[in-house]
Formats: sequence, C-alpha cells, structure tokens
Amino acid sequence: MQFIFKIILLLNMKKLAVIAFGGNALLRSGQKGTYQEQIKNVTETCDSLLSLLKQDYNIVIGHGNGPQVGNVMLQHEAGKKKFNIESMPMDFCVAETQGSIGYLIEQGFRNVFAREDIHRNVLTLLTQVVVDKNDNAFRNPVKPVGPYYTKEEAETFAKENGCKYAKDSKSDKYRKVVASPKPLKIMNIDIVKQLALDGNIVVTVGGGGIPVVEENGIKGVEAVIDKDLASALTAVEIGADEFYILTDVPKVYINFRKPGELALDVITVKQAEEYLEQGQFGEGSMAPKIRAALHFVKNGGKECIITEAGQLGNSNCGTRIIW
Repeated sequence: MQFIFKIILLLNMKKLAVIAFGGNALLRSGQKGTYQEQIKNVTETCDSLLSLLKQDYNIVIGHGNGPQVGNVMLQHEAGKKKFNIESMPMDFCVAETQGSIGYLIEQGFRNVFAREDIHRNVLTLLTQVVVDKNDNAFRNPVKPVGPYYTKEEAETFAKENGCKYAKDSKSDKYRKVVASPKPLKIMNIDIVKQLALDGNIVVTVGGGGIPVVEENGIKGVEAVIDKDLASALTAVEIGADEFYILTDVPKVYINFRKPGELALDVITVKQAEEYLEQGQFGEGSMAPKIRAALHFVKNGGKECIITEAGQLGNSNCGTRIIW
C-alpha cells in the first residue's frame, strides 16, 4: 500500500522550473524606464509564462537589475549632492531593486491571473547570496555600474571613496567598476524550494542576489553577482527539472551577424564548451548565459532552454542545452 501511495505521489508531481528574466523583461531598448513602461513589459513577460503554468509547472523566478540599480545609484548621488544624504553601498542598492522589481513582477502575475482566473500565490524574497571574500574578482573589479563621469570626476571620487573607476569602452566617460564574484550559497534556499513545491511562484536572487560574505555572521560587499549564474545555482539547489534563460533573441547563434550565421536548436554540453572555446559567444552577452546553462546541466539538471519570452509554449522554442 505504501509503495502504491509513493507511485501516486510521483505521478502527481509537477515539474519544477527556474526562469531567469532577461533585461528586456523589464526595460526595452530605447525606453526611459518609466513605471508604466516597466509594468507593461513585465506583464507581457508574465503572460508568456502562462503556457508553463497551464502545463502545471511550479516556477521560481530570477531577474536582472542592471538599469534599475544604476538609476538607484544616480538617485543616491543626487541626494548626496543636493541634501548631503549619504549614498548607500552596492549591496543596499541591490536590496532596493530586489524589492521594487519583485513588486512589479508580482503585480504582473496577479494581473494575468485575474484575467485567466488562475489562483496561485506570488511572493518575493529578499535574497542574500554568499560569495568568497577571497574570490579573485575582488582583486580585479571589472563590472561597470552606475552613472558616467568625466576623468576628473572619476579621479576625485576614487580619492574620496577608494573605489575603482575605469574608462567606458564606447565613450570617453568613466564608470565605477566592482567585482563580479562567483555565487556560492543561496540563503534560505530550502524555503524557496518548499514554497515552490507547494505551488507558490517565488521571485528570488534578484539582480544575482544581495552579495554578502560570511565573516562572524554576514557582511554586505561591493559586488555584482551574475544573475544567470545565481539563477542556475538556485535551479541546481532546488532540484529543478528545467532552467529557462529569457533573453532578446529566439535562439543562440554561432557566427552571429556574420557569414555562416546558424541558429542552434539542441546542443550538448560538449558542443557548448567547444563553441565557448572558439569565442562564438560574446562575453558581454551570450557567454555568461551559456556558462550558467552548463552549470545547471552538469550538476544534475535535465536541460536548459535559452530563448525570448514570446517563444515559450512552442514545442521547439529556443536553444536547448542537454548532457
């Protein structure tokens, strides 16, 4: 009898998926980032996930925060200049955007659910992610964040706050650069898993997670964690069946925008590693997504699908990375 009960439970188990929202899920090219623009974009992305929900998936959402955290830093800087309000550190800014973006995602889902008569809870968890304080990334910070400055301004700020600034690759301006360490541990991951398995939609590891190190408790650090890699780690830790990375192209390409351009339908871990070695994927765009996909599949995940949100629901959507 107990054996039969276990079989029934297995047959009724829903698939568990982690979906990493790309930047265009919140803010699209040419937009200013107004509240109205962002809630419209988020709602459209949530709408595209209906196909998974109607297939009885349990889902966990990760998301980026690049433009939003930059805007928060601008607001802090303006407050410091005009009202002498102390600017907050990077971990605090990430926490701010986790809350605000989580609110947008929750609202997007609830609006879609009201229209479709779906009854599921949606909740956002402020999520701290542990990194190694000795990670090599802290010795060579290269991730640009926040506003642009003149060379003179950057030099002045560097003396005042001890932070590092670097010349922008596309202009003569300078930006603050911070470390992008590897995520090691997702705080409260067991709660994330249980909430998801109970049928709740959980928004977590926003912006890659609030970066902290373990040092007599925890301590926030000036860093930005890659949101796809943090989402991949989340997917591994909760035992997700599938990992979706939503971006602005329908599939992954080799020879992208070059002669011989080819969209990839299904590739193995070995093939993906070979393409990475060949430099087929840009470091500022697709390469981090491929590395996140590889982390998931090589650590027990069934498959990772990289695609744009509007393609979800199609049987052959995106590029699938399998073992």
